[in-house]
Amino acid sequence: MLNNRVEKRANGKPRILIVGGVAGGASCATRARRLSEDAEIIIFERGNYVSFANCGLPYYIGNVITDEASLLVAKPALFQDRYGIAVRLQTEVQAIDRVKQTITVKNLVTGEIYQEYYDALLLAPGARPVIPPLPGIDLPGIFSLRSIPDSREIIKWINGKKARQAIIIGGGFIGLEMADNLVKLGLDITIVEMLTQVMPALDAEMAVLLQEHLTANNVSLKMGDGVARFEQNSSGSLTVITQSGKKYSADVIILAIGVRPDIALAIEAGLEIGTAGGIRVDDNMHTSDKNIWAVGDAVEVKDFVSGEWCLVPMAGPANRQGRLAADAILGRKIKFRGSQCTMACKVFDITIAATGGSEKRLQKLGIPYEKVYLYPNQHAGYYPGAKPIMLKLIFSPLDGKILGAQAVGEEGVEKRIDVIAMAIQKEATVFDLEEAELCYTPQLGSAKDPVNMAGMVAANMLRGDTLLAQWATSKISNNSFLLDVREVMEFREGHITGAVNIPLHKLRHRLAEIPRDKEILVYCRSGLRSYIATRILLQNGFKVQNISGGILVYDMQKKAEGSNNP
Repeated sequence: MLNNRVEKRANGKPRILIVGGVAGGASCATRARRLSEDAEIIIFERGNYVSFANCGLPYYIGNVITDEASLLVAKPALFQDRYGIAVRLQTEVQAIDRVKQTITVKNLVTGEIYQEYYDALLLAPGARPVIPPLPGIDLPGIFSLRSIPDSREIIKWINGKKARQAIIIGGGFIGLEMADNLVKLGLDITIVEMLTQVMPALDAEMAVLLQEHLTANNVSLKMGDGVARFEQNSSGSLTVITQSGKKYSADVIILAIGVRPDIALAIEAGLEIGTAGGIRVDDNMHTSDKNIWAVGDAVEVKDFVSGEWCLVPMAGPANRQGRLAADAILGRKIKFRGSQCTMACKVFDITIAATGGSEKRLQKLGIPYEKVYLYPNQHAGYYPGAKPIMLKLIFSPLDGKILGAQAVGEEGVEKRIDVIAMAIQKEATVFDLEEAELCYTPQLGSAKDPVNMAGMVAANMLRGDTLLAQWATSKISNNSFLLDVREVMEFREGHITGAVNIPLHKLRHRLAEIPRDKEILVYCRSGLRSYIATRILLQNGFKVQNISGGILVYDMQKKAEGSNNP
C-alpha cells in the first residue's frame, strides 16, 4: 500500500508545505518548483520577510549597505509571479499532527487559526540568538541581531542616544563584524568574550593575529571573563559586570553570544533530536518522520572530516540542504555529504578563513594529525603590493589526507581556503596540493601558489626529506642544540634563549661548530631558511629537525598562552 504522500504525488498534485523561508526554506521551494510544475508549494514565515540577507545586517547598521531594500533577496510577489509559490508572511506554524499530516497555523495579524494538509513538510525554522537569563538582560539598550527589525532598533537607539561607546558580548562572527561596523560609525568598542580568544573556529595561535589587528584598530578586548549581570546607571548608560567583578560602561550593548537551533516545533511533534541539539536528519535531509524533512540552522549534520554530529549555522550549507531536500521530496536520489565548516570573515583590513577540522577539535576527538605553518605572499613578491598570508595546514600523518586549514592575511586568503576546502571534499592529500594546477599571473598569484607550497612542505615531511618539529612539543635540553639561521641583525633584535646564531649563508662553512652528538633544532623567521638549513645538515650527517613556522609561530603561540592566563 503506497503512503498518502506517494498517492497524492501520483495524482500529479503533491502538496509541499515549508515552515520558514530565508536560506533553506526558500531554496527548497524554488528548487521544488523547477522540478515540478504540478506541485502546490506554500511557504509559512512568521516574520515580515521571506528571504533576506541576514549576513548583511552588520553592514547595514554600519551604513556600508545604505539601502535596506538591498537586504531583501526575494519578495513574496517574486515567489508568486516567477515560481507560482504562495508565501504567507506573519504566519506561525504552531503544531504538527504527524498522523493526520496536518499543520496548525496562526495568522499573527488577524489571529485566525486554521489547519493545512501536507504530502511533504519541510522544516526550516532556523536558529534563535542565545540570550542567557542574566540579571538585567532585558534592560533597554541591550540588543541581539538576527533580523531586519533588530537592525532598525539598533540604528534607532544609536542615533537617538548619540551613542559613543558600545560593548559587544561575544567575539564570534557577528561580534567581530559588528565591531568593524560600529568603529566605522565612530563608536568606541569593547568586546567582552568568555573564552580566552576571539573567533573560536580558529586555533588560538591563529586568532592572535586577528586579536592584534582588532587592538590596532582601537577595539578593546576583554577575554577570559564572562558576563555576570547588566545594570543601568542614573544617566541612562549601561554597565556590564563580569564574573571577575570588572565593570565596563557603554551607551549600547550588542549580544553576539551565538545561536541555538529553533526546535520547539520539532520537539512538540515528537521528531528525533540529536546529541548536538538539532533536529536529527539523514543524508537525504529526512527527519525521523517519513513525510517530514528539515534543513538549515535547526538541524545537525555530520562533520565531513570527523563524522561527528555537529551544528553548522551557516547560509551556504542551508542553501545546499534546501536544494537537496527538494530533490528528495520529489523522488530524486540525493545525498548530503555533510559539512566541513568552511568559513571566512573580513574584519577591518584582514580576512580570516578556515575549513575542516581545527587542531583543538581533532585533539578533542583523538584524531591523529600533523601540521605545518608557512608565510607566503598572496602574489609574486616582485610585483608591487605583495601581502603575506599566515597559512596553517593540518593533515593525516598516515597518508597525507587533508584534515583542515586556516589562514589569516590581507588579500588572497579566502581563495586559498576555497581550494583546500574542495580538496577536502574530494578526500585529497597533501601530495595532491603539490600538483594542483592553479591560476598564475604576477598580480594575483605565484608560479608556486601558497596552496602548492603548503602541499610541498607537508609532503617533504611525509617523504622524510625533512623532519618537522613544533614549538609546543620540542624539548630543548642538554641533548639538543637550538640553531637560529637568521641574519645577525635579526638575531640581535630578539631570539630564543639558548639559541646559537649561524646565518644560513655561512652554514656550510661553519659545520664544525655544530655538535654531531645532539639533536639539532633549527628555526628562522617563518620556516623557509631553516628548511634549507635542515637539508644541508641532513646531507652532512646531522640529526636535525626544522621547527615549523619559525619565530613567527613561536611569538603567536606565546601570546596565545598569555591570553589563556588573563
